[in-house]
Amino acid sequence: MNRARAEAQGRRGEWLAGLYLMLTGWRVLARRVKIGVGEVDLIARRGRTVAFVEVKWRANAAALDTAIDARRLARVARAAQALAPRYAGPGDDVRIDVILIAPGRWPRRIVNAWQP
Repeated sequence: MNRARAEAQGRRGEWLAGLYLMLTGWRVLARRVKIGVGEVDLIARRGRTVAFVEVKWRANAAALDTAIDARRLARVARAAQALAPRYAGPGDDVRIDVILIAPGRWPRRIVNAWQP
């Protein structure tokens, strides 16, 4: 798959993940936030919980099993740590979630995927 097509599929996956979050009671605060230490695909809030969400889209469900690894999560964690003061207030719970998306499948969510 060429780079432009992969980028378009990734953006579609992020859009679908945002929709999934909204349908499950979350409010999406930001999309594709880039800073020097990394990038967060979605930042969402539900009540006193702020989730920094990494979204992975793959062409088939089997490929989702290897879509996320510790290195990628660590990069998201660094970005989340830098961004947390902007999106989370005192007393808020902050966590990193992963949403895995493949065509013809319901999104699979890994709650609190990063625990240092």
